[in-house]
Amino acid sequence: MTIKSVKAREILDSRGNPTVEVDLVTESGLFRSMVPSGASAGKHEALELRDGDKTRYQGKGTLKAVANVNNIIAPKLVGVDPTLQKEVDNLMLKLDGTPNKAKLGANAILAVSMAVSKAGAAAKSVPLYHHVGDLFGTKASSLPVPMCNVINGGKHAGQENSIQEHMLMPTGAKSFREGIRMISESYQQLSSLLKKKYGVGATLIGDEGGFAPSQIEDIHERLDLMLSAVKNAGYEGMIKIALDPASSEFYYDGIYKIAKKSYNRGELVDFYADLCKTYPIISIEDGFAEDDWDSWVEMTKKLGSKLQIVGDDLFVTNTERITKGIKLKSANSVLIKLNQIGSVTETLNAIAMAQKNGWTAVVSHRSGETEDNFIADMVVGTNSGQIKTGAPARSDRNAKYNQLLRIEEELGNKAQFKPKTQVPKQGYIQKPYISPKHP
Repeated sequence: MTIKSVKAREILDSRGNPTVEVDLVTESGLFRSMVPSGASAGKHEALELRDGDKTRYQGKGTLKAVANVNNIIAPKLVGVDPTLQKEVDNLMLKLDGTPNKAKLGANAILAVSMAVSKAGAAAKSVPLYHHVGDLFGTKASSLPVPMCNVINGGKHAGQENSIQEHMLMPTGAKSFREGIRMISESYQQLSSLLKKKYGVGATLIGDEGGFAPSQIEDIHERLDLMLSAVKNAGYEGMIKIALDPASSEFYYDGIYKIAKKSYNRGELVDFYADLCKTYPIISIEDGFAEDDWDSWVEMTKKLGSKLQIVGDDLFVTNTERITKGIKLKSANSVLIKLNQIGSVTETLNAIAMAQKNGWTAVVSHRSGETEDNFIADMVVGTNSGQIKTGAPARSDRNAKYNQLLRIEEELGNKAQFKPKTQVPKQGYIQKPYISPKHP
């Protein structure tokens, strides 16, 4: 089984911005992949190549990345075995030859890398999650606990100095199917509460499908509404809260500004600690800015035994930055985004490094998404145990949840769903998996 052709094109993501799509053809058929894009992107992420031509899509066009696939990458892959994921990815990295994929673009390389994975699974006549498990060195069986962003703030909702994501996690569910139903019913109850209190305008949604009520700046009011919705849905105590402040967006020379208040490092740690005393919060992502390492260390020292502390912009799915974080003890979990690093192999390496060192790995979408559901198979294939892919609204988000429902059905009694209601020191998931193939 070999690659016959690779063709890229420019398509639109969930925000109406251009992104890259690739069609890869083998004897088994055509395999299509689409690359997501972030709004609050970390500055250490691999380069997302944009055209810069202001006459098209305000300069956000991706024709350069498309041309790099069609003219540089594609000719090198014809005749190559798609099951050789690592070799294909390494070939593309050599063709690029830069530390951050600045020549070809992470969006160009990733689009091909994902399509190769899909073709590799077909060549072996196995589901994609099974193939990813083989690449990772594990037997895929674990369905993830979803982190569902039901109230959007910050850049996802056009707000300044605002906590960005307010998420619900169904830790009391017995299966993924039950968990996503609990969240969906709570989401509908939240919609009713917002309409009743603030009017229909409060149920307008942000980039990730969560409600974006401009009337509410105070995080306590947002969290109170979420818990009321959970209670009204009948799941009080069965659903916990996760936050993603995305604090790089409200960091100003050593000071953090949330709504109308300013905080230094110690004050912000205390702010998070007080929230955790008041609300059932079990995970906080990007509580500090992407280069404020000392603050991350202080937060982990104070709160790391009580909750999951997730680095996103801090680590950008990059093993070099994760290594630094492990040495400094600056977190106990890493967010995993394919397009932050730009290839499937590098992404699997980041997950393996986290798990090997007793950290958790949370597989994540981006605010600019597509209907591609690759991350649903990846989170099962790596037994990562947590997925973050937005509210149960909009097809770009529900495509991932629906794929997980299919996978759970296919696994049958082999499917595992083991959320915990308390967080051990090493993180949220019960037991880390150490990959022999991706040290």
